[in-house]
Amino acid sequence: MSFLLSIPGAIAQGILWSIMTLGVYLTFRLLNFADMTVDGSFATGGAIAAVAIIRGIDPLLALLLALLVGAVCGAATGFLNTELGIPALLSGILTEIALYSVNIHILGGPNVSLLNVGTVFTRVTSALGCSATVANVLIGLICTAVAVVVMYWFFGTEIGCAIRATGNNEYMVRAFGVNTKSMTMIGLILSNAFVAFSGGLVAESQGYADVGMGIGTIVIGLASLIIGEVLFGSRFNFAYKLCSVVVGSVIYRIIIAAVLYFGLPASDLKLLTAIIVAIALAVPTLMKRIPGKATVLDEQKTPVSK
Repeated sequence: MSFLLSIPGAIAQGILWSIMTLGVYLTFRLLNFADMTVDGSFATGGAIAAVAIIRGIDPLLALLLALLVGAVCGAATGFLNTELGIPALLSGILTEIALYSVNIHILGGPNVSLLNVGTVFTRVTSALGCSATVANVLIGLICTAVAVVVMYWFFGTEIGCAIRATGNNEYMVRAFGVNTKSMTMIGLILSNAFVAFSGGLVAESQGYADVGMGIGTIVIGLASLIIGEVLFGSRFNFAYKLCSVVVGSVIYRIIIAAVLYFGLPASDLKLLTAIIVAIALAVPTLMKRIPGKATVLDEQKTPVSK
């Protein structure tokens, strides 16, 4: 019974974190860019939102501010990669490391509490007279739906298609006169904007921002992404794929809630996440060894450094 009671909270967290997973999907799948900036930009979004609220800025405006700062983080990684020629993986790592110090300066210390401070979640709770979990689900669903619609629309435009084509075969796209450096930059900006926005939502939801809240975020995003791909496949249209990423994030949180219920120490969650990702990544290879079997991931590419 106690496990069943924890499921609504897990669903709420999964929805809030799914916007981050959409950002990871953008870089790792669509752009084919192994972006490690996520661990830093997620915490930056949370830090910006928390500090902005404490200084009297409206909670909604604080989230938009987090989104803009996340875009700047993505632009920093894009500049290192496209203009300075630093490999994709190393570019993200350099930005992530730099953001750790930046986040400490933003927070003015290791963490900031939002106790007794109004957030978008407390507003909904007060207005509707509902529980914090219901408020998290409602706000999460609205924000996630907007993110999915924006991504679906944007990647149907000329620029969006050029970004997807760049991730698929940048040499061919370059031959058609597309500036692949610009496409990579735009993709990284959009991805980290989503990630930071998710960090701001999570910070307002949990009532604090911490300099270490982004550690392991990229692995969580990959785990959610791969779970969605394995369970739902990629046989249908782009909107279906985006929705599967969101559902994968929710399922990941339910799995975490289940293993915690059965006694796994919270300190081992990162280890569990790494194991989930490793198993999911190994599934295509293992399935190929079975004669006549095809996997849902055969058409997906493994992210590589540029």
